[in-house]
Amino acid sequence: MVETQSKLEQSTWYRPLGWTARKTGVISILEGYWRQLAVEPKTILLVEDNADDEQLTLRAMRQSDIPNIIRVARDGAEALDKLFGVGQDYLPDLVLLDLKLPKVNGLEVLQKIRANENTKTLPVVILTSSDEERDIVESYELGANSYIRKPVDFDQFIDAVRQLGLYWLSMNRTGEHEH
Repeated sequence: MVETQSKLEQSTWYRPLGWTARKTGVISILEGYWRQLAVEPKTILLVEDNADDEQLTLRAMRQSDIPNIIRVARDGAEALDKLFGVGQDYLPDLVLLDLKLPKVNGLEVLQKIRANENTKTLPVVILTSSDEERDIVESYELGANSYIRKPVDFDQFIDAVRQLGLYWLSMNRTGEHEH
């Protein structure tokens, strides 16, 4: 009996930006994502009060090769204004939200995002230095999509931000907020 390989078994490995997917005669799923992203940059609202963490996050996102527009809010009140303020004509594709913020804390911002009909399904990733169990539990109870503790190590921080950008901006599909 002669054994034959399926087209899937004959395919080669494809590794864009560290992700692995099988490539067959049809355009791979990931290639489709890259093509879509090349046309339309994604918008991120970064809510971060620490200037060093803000710069590290911006640097990591630039290195991710994912086209994006990053708008920064340096406290919770500014974040709410950018999301719900008068004349607001856009919603970001992703919110990266610190918890320990001046004026309005991150959990309150998250609660207001989830309470609003226009933003209730907006992807919100908690990106914080807090490793407190109550912050993690409350974040998920209030509807956070993900909770990431900022690594102390510089290279780990850059890698973590790159990976979350890759997932949330190119792989994840939300339907409602896609442009």
